Amino acid sequence: MLDIKYIRENPDHVKAALVNRQMSGETAKIDTLLQLDTERRRIISEVETLKATRNKVSDDIAAIKKQKGNADAMIAEMKTVSDTIASLDRGLAATQSQQEEILLQLPNVPHSSVPIGKDASENTVHKEVLTSKREFDFAPKDHLELGKSLGLLDFERGAKISGAGFPLYMGKGATLERALINFMLDLHLEKHGYTEIFPPFFVNQASLRGTGQFPKFIDQVYHIPAYDLYAIPTAEVPVTNIHAGEVLKGKDLPIKYAAYSACFRSEAGSYGAGTKGFLRVHQFNKVEMVKFALPETSYDELETLVSDATDILDALQLPYRILLLCTGDMSANAAKCYDIEVWSPAEQKFLEASSCSNFEDFQARRAGIRFKRDEKSKTEFIHTLNGSGLATSRLMVALLETYQTKDGHITVPEVLRPYTKFAVI
Repeated sequence: MLDIKYIRENPDHVKAALVNRQMSGETAKIDTLLQLDTERRRIISEVETLKATRNKVSDDIAAIKKQKGNADAMIAEMKTVSDTIASLDRGLAATQSQQEEILLQLPNVPHSSVPIGKDASENTVHKEVLTSKREFDFAPKDHLELGKSLGLLDFERGAKISGAGFPLYMGKGATLERALINFMLDLHLEKHGYTEIFPPFFVNQASLRGTGQFPKFIDQVYHIPAYDLYAIPTAEVPVTNIHAGEVLKGKDLPIKYAAYSACFRSEAGSYGAGTKGFLRVHQFNKVEMVKFALPETSYDELETLVSDATDILDALQLPYRILLLCTGDMSANAAKCYDIEVWSPAEQKFLEASSCSNFEDFQARRAGIRFKRDEKSKTEFIHTLNGSGLATSRLMVALLETYQTKDGHITVPEVLRPYTKFAVI
């Protein structure tokens, strides 16, 4: 959520940010928001004046009664003032509700280093690491062929059990998936200094609101109406909300959490040539990294977040690239975002395996996450960051296809063998 004071002082900048996000049709909301803000402040000022008058007259009434005087006229007048205050309070609540509704729909303002662009075609390649890119002397199979022939994946039975987009891992495929998750967690804990979290997979609406999925993206999340709970689209939601409504100590920052979770996305889409197998699923596994940082160091923390994620790909010796997303392709909540994409030999294209974002105080303002630099300091909103470290679905595609052999088997990367207990599938 944006700070209304910031919008009040920088309306043209906020409107320009909407235009750069390809949301020019939303700029009128800023004018409406500012009108509501003016009305809100007018009502507050009037209420405060009336309350001050009421307090003073109440003292006068008490003094008159003490002298056995008649204060009936003044009491009647104050009854009218009290009724007016109650009416203004109702108007204030309605105005604040309308203002908050608009604020909850507005996206974050992109950082000045984010390139302006209309869509994904204008993202910038920040870095490429292609030294491990294979040149095959045979036609490589795709992950579906490999998974089926080796008994690793069964999308047909997964669809029978749950529906399209719910993968079923079998035998060594299940072991390989578990190995990836454990390897990534261990690397983040032992090398990068994260604290492990194992969060709930279902959250309430307040948690979705805190990280920005509600109300804008609520139709993309699985809902259980009987319990008013939602299946998490990412561990970002429960992990960020660990500190919702709290005031943290500046000396403890940054706080770094790493969490495994299953993730559920109802918006995964229809299935066709471009969405086969793991390329688009409703359920997938992911290790998530979440940081709570000081505002002045959050962009340094973003760079290390990206490095922590790519350490996984370097260890697995998979080719990848890092994209700096432009304003038109960046998520609504992020102020700056990098996508990390792995190379698929069969698809002959890069596939997104991670997004690493700095939200600045956008989420913290919604979730009420503050910090104090010391005991005497005033509270400030913290900066939150998160990144996949990594999502296994696209990672599995790249791994199976990159490490396939001519005779149709898979060589397990060396770093995973202590976890799988086998070297070849």
